[in-house]
Amino acid sequence: MSYRILGEGEPVRLFVAGLHGEEWKDTTDILENIEAPKKGTLVVIPLVDSGDYVSTLDDSYFTNVGTAIIEAVEKLRPDVYIEIHSYSAENLEKLTGAERLQRIGVPAFSRLDHDVLLGSVAPYIRRKYFPQDALCLTFEIQKGNALSKEYATRLINRMKEFTSRDEFLNCMLEKYPKQARKAIDDYKKFYGLSDDEL
Repeated sequence: MSYRILGEGEPVRLFVAGLHGEEWKDTTDILENIEAPKKGTLVVIPLVDSGDYVSTLDDSYFTNVGTAIIEAVEKLRPDVYIEIHSYSAENLEKLTGAERLQRIGVPAFSRLDHDVLLGSVAPYIRRKYFPQDALCLTFEIQKGNALSKEYATRLINRMKEFTSRDEFLNCMLEKYPKQARKAIDDYKKFYGLSDDEL
């Protein structure tokens, strides 16, 4: 599997899609059609794997199916890492429900416009391969929802222009204050940070 490099210089961003199962049908073309950022580098892997569905929350994902992601992260040392996934509408509550943390050990996704979901990436890759100040996010598109995909595509194109975690947070706090506050709180809990740390 190869990746495509758009632009040059700092910061370096790595965007990946089509991570497992049939998600590629909803997500791959977003990265196939994306253009270079105005500043810095964007590296894209539009299709990681189209085989059996193995959850990225399963640590074996990144030592098997997702090894190309780890290789790219180790080589490129991106400041921004984005995964684009898709989900079925019937799983919305499972992904956004408050009990998700107790049930599977990761915080619930935040719901944005048109049922696009925002959350962190799997703890395995976040903790092991990225420094605390890196921006690591997952966007989930609702399958079969054209508005969801269209809105996610706009968000992804906006994400490629952010040069830091703080720039992203300021934008989110302005547009989605409730969801941004949740993301910040989840991040602090994830790293065991106090309220005055970030």
